[in-house]
Amino acid sequence: MIYWDYNATTPLRPELAAALAKSLADAQAMPGNASSVHRSGRYWRDRLDGARARVARALGCQPREVCFTASGSEANALALRGAFLGRADKARRRVVVSQIEHPAALASVQQLASLGAEVVRVPAEPDGQVSPQRMIAALGEGAALCSLMWANNETGVLQPVAEVARACRQRGILFHTDAVQAAGKVAVSVREVDAHLLSISAHKFYGPAGIGALVVRRGVNVEPLTPGHQESGRRGGTPNVPYAEALADALERSIASLDEEGKRLAALRDELERQLLSSFPGVRIHGASVPRVPNTSSVEFIGADGEALLIALDLAGICVSSGAACASGSLSPSHVLLAMGLTPAQAHSSLRFSLGADSSSAQVPRVLEVLSEQLPRARQAARAMAT
Repeated sequence: MIYWDYNATTPLRPELAAALAKSLADAQAMPGNASSVHRSGRYWRDRLDGARARVARALGCQPREVCFTASGSEANALALRGAFLGRADKARRRVVVSQIEHPAALASVQQLASLGAEVVRVPAEPDGQVSPQRMIAALGEGAALCSLMWANNETGVLQPVAEVARACRQRGILFHTDAVQAAGKVAVSVREVDAHLLSISAHKFYGPAGIGALVVRRGVNVEPLTPGHQESGRRGGTPNVPYAEALADALERSIASLDEEGKRLAALRDELERQLLSSFPGVRIHGASVPRVPNTSSVEFIGADGEALLIALDLAGICVSSGAACASGSLSPSHVLLAMGLTPAQAHSSLRFSLGADSSSAQVPRVLEVLSEQLPRARQAARAMAT
């Protein structure tokens, strides 16, 4: 199998799997709740504090600002809904987001609209970037919260988060960035961007699914989605210490290999795109003219039925995607590509290739071979559906 869908999820690093197994064995040998005051509880509290400190060092924030969650989606929901409900100035009701945010974040924004928020959605430019000028102009006078993802999950395009964050700081507006697809692929620093809130998820950088984190900067109040005293009152529930440690470990390892692996994946992605452009007529790369994370390529096979092409690749043992994994099963075209100005037909003709640790140049010829066989059929299928 050729797995080129690393933006959906990454495999757990073997060394992390071994460490996680040991942590779970430790929990069996010494059961304890990190909130308990007895010896076993203090032992697990120390380990939780250690994991929190490691994540804080990796992201450039303070340990008390790290709130562990069960996923990136929960981190986004806590950031958006929690910060809106916890805002000091209740008169401010506007929430400004980009139209290319992850579906989970957009769902949270839709919830805010039902709570009385005035939601402003800013589209992307044709190159896949959101204009910082348009984003800042949308803030107006009554904005309470602004959210712009660090890197888009479908196109890989890096967004102008630092510029928008700076404008929000100057206006007293809370700024959140979804860094789920950026952490582990590019350098992510809360201090550098100066965001109030930042979300990550371990399974996007070779950690386990089921653990994420939200950075909540000092002075920012978020109302918990689940009430409780844990995580400084921001998220109730007994903390999952082995998984928090695994997130910290995965984040540190990904940062340590960032430059070397980033260069390798960027070279592989660029070679793949060159081969696609030279081998097949009617191919377009979305976001190729602006900075992207090194592993992601969104490719439009003009005039083809993307779903048919995806299924054909799957039957040949090649795993790619037509968009966000959270939107799988939907016949709707990618909201990201529509926000960039593509037509529904163009969006339906696009696939996402996202590379990772086991991706290699040796896999490219097989992918090209299958595409050469299946692309004419996918284009014929699209023509048949259009008539």
